[in-house]
Amino acid sequence: MNRLWMAVLVVALAWAPGAKAGAAEGVDLAKLAGWDIVLADDAPPSEAYAAEEFRTFFGQASGVELPIVKTTERADRHVFIGAGKAMQAGPVGFGIEKLGDEDLRIVVRDQLIAIAGGRPRGTLYGVYTFLEDYVGVRFLTGDHVYVPKLAEKAELGPVDRTYHPPLLFRWTYYGETNGNPALAARLRVNTIGGDVKYGGKTGQGLISHSFGAQIPTAKYGKEHPEYFALRNGKRLASGDDWSQTQPCLTNPDVLKIVTAAVLEELKAHPERTNVSVCQNDNTEYCECPNCKAIDDREGTHMGSLLTLVNGVADAVAKEYPKAYIGTLSYEHTRKPPKALKPRPNVQIQLCSIECCQFHPLPDPHCPLNTPFCADIEGWSKLTDQIYIWNYNTNFSNYLLPCPNLRNLEPNVRYFVGHGAKGIFMQAAGDDTGAELSELRNYVMANLLWDPTRDGQKLRDEFLDLHYGKAAPPIRRYIEAYHNHVVASGKHNNCYGGAAQFLIDEGVIKVAMDAFDEALKLADDPTVKERVEKASICAYRAAVVPVWEPPGGKAPDAATKERVRPLARRLFELIDQYHVPNWNEGGPVQGPRQRMRELLGLKESEAF
Repeated sequence: MNRLWMAVLVVALAWAPGAKAGAAEGVDLAKLAGWDIVLADDAPPSEAYAAEEFRTFFGQASGVELPIVKTTERADRHVFIGAGKAMQAGPVGFGIEKLGDEDLRIVVRDQLIAIAGGRPRGTLYGVYTFLEDYVGVRFLTGDHVYVPKLAEKAELGPVDRTYHPPLLFRWTYYGETNGNPALAARLRVNTIGGDVKYGGKTGQGLISHSFGAQIPTAKYGKEHPEYFALRNGKRLASGDDWSQTQPCLTNPDVLKIVTAAVLEELKAHPERTNVSVCQNDNTEYCECPNCKAIDDREGTHMGSLLTLVNGVADAVAKEYPKAYIGTLSYEHTRKPPKALKPRPNVQIQLCSIECCQFHPLPDPHCPLNTPFCADIEGWSKLTDQIYIWNYNTNFSNYLLPCPNLRNLEPNVRYFVGHGAKGIFMQAAGDDTGAELSELRNYVMANLLWDPTRDGQKLRDEFLDLHYGKAAPPIRRYIEAYHNHVVASGKHNNCYGGAAQFLIDEGVIKVAMDAFDEALKLADDPTVKERVEKASICAYRAAVVPVWEPPGGKAPDAATKERVRPLARRLFELIDQYHVPNWNEGGPVQGPRQRMRELLGLKESEAF
C-alpha cells in the first residue's frame, strides 16, 4: 500500500471517536456564553498564545469573548488549552507524554473541550486545527483571516481526535511566511523563528550546500591543493567555492576537516537535530583515480559523496547519537548508488530542479519527470530518511505566469507516498508579490500540513474568500492558462522566458481581460488592492512583446506605443506593493531601466 494512504488510514482511525466519546454528549459551539478558557499555571508561551488566539477568533465567530483563567471552580463549561492538571483530572483528560513536538489531540464531550499537544507547538497547532475544522476560520494571508459567524446552532461532537503531521519539516519559501512568523505559525510552517510564543521552529535545518564553508579554498587551497577536485589534470584550489570547485571526497584529510566542522556546528547549536554535508552548487566533481573508482563502481557521482558523508556520520554518531547528517541528492549526485547505502543517521534530500513545471511528477509521459521518479524509487529502497527540495516558481522570471498550480497536490502526495519526512517548497524566497504568491503560499502550506487535502478546493477556497465577487474571472484566467500549457504537449523546468512558458498574445489577452473584469467586480477598496496585487502577473505578461519579442525581432513603433502604458502600470504596481525582485537575485531596478530603453523613453519621462 502507498505510504501516504497508510498514514492517512492511521490518522483516520485515530480521529474516530473513542469509546468514551461515543457514550457522551457533544457541545453546541453557539452556546458557550458563560464558559471560560483554562490555561495551566506552567503553560509555556506558545500555549498562552494559543489561548489568546482561541479567544480572539472564536470571539469573532461567536460574538462571545471567553475569559482566560488558571483555576476552575466547577466541573464543566471549560475550554482547556494545554495539558494542565485540571484538564487531566476531568472527563476529557489525557496526557501528552507520548505526543511528539507537533502532535495534537482534541476531545469534545459533556460540556467540555480540551485541546492539547506535544510541546512546544502541538497545542498551538491544535487550536488552529480546531478553529479551521470546527469554526470555519481560514488563515489566508498575513493581513486576512476569514472568520465566519457561527450558526445559531453549531453542534459538535462528541470528538476524540489525534493528529500526527506526516512531515517533520515544512517550508513554503515565500516572503509571505518568511517575513511573518505569526502567519507561518497559523499555517503550521515550522521553519520560521520569531517570538517564542509562536512555538519556535523545528530543529531540522534545511539540507543545503555546505562544503564552501566547511573546507574553503581561501583557507586550504594554497597549501593543500590536493584537498580539492582534480579536473583535466588540474586541482580546482582557488576561485569561488560555491560555483567553481568541490572537495576531493576521498582525501582522508578532507574527511577529518569536514567532520571537525560538523562537530563544531553541533556543539555551537545544541538545538539542531541535523547538519548539512553537501556538495557546492556546481558540477565540478573530483575525477581523481580514487573518487572516480568509487563513482564508476556505484554508477553515480553520489558514490564518492556518500562515502564521505557516511564517514562523517559514523564519527558524529559517537558524540551525538541523535543527530543526523544531511546531504543533497542533486544534479550529478541525484542517482542512487548501486550497492552503497546511507548510514541510519544520514538524510538524503532529493532535488527536483530538472523536473517539469507543466506536469505532475507521477506523470509517466513526462520525459523530465520520469528520471526523477526512478531516482526517488531507488532511494526509497535504500533509506527511510528522505527529504525533498522542490522547485515551485520560474526562477528566471518571478512575476511571469507559471502553470504549476495543479501540480502542487499530486507532487506533495507523491513525495509523502515515497516516505519523505520533510519538504522544502522553494519559491521566491524573501520576496512578496511574486506571481500569485499569496494563493500559492496558502495552498502549499495546507498541503504540507495535510497532504490528503484537495488542491483544487484549496485554490477555490482562497480565491473565493480573498477576492470575493472578483474571484470568477481570476479563476477563469488560471484555468485557461493551465489548459493552454497542457494542450501544447510541451515540457519545461523551473527556468525560462515567455516563450518557454508558452506566454503568447492569447494568454496575454485572457490575463488582461480577466483582471480588468476582476477590478470592476471588486466591491471594496481592500478587495481592489488584493486584485491589483494579483494582477502584476498579467501586466508582466503584457510587456512580453517588447521585453521578449517573438523571434527576437525588435518591436515596431506600434507595439511599443501599445505596451508603454502597460509597462508603466506594471512598475507602478511593483512599487505600490513593494515587490523587490524581478527574478532570483535580480532586483527590479535593472529591468526598470532596460524597459525604459526598450520603449525609447527619455530620462525626463516618468516611469
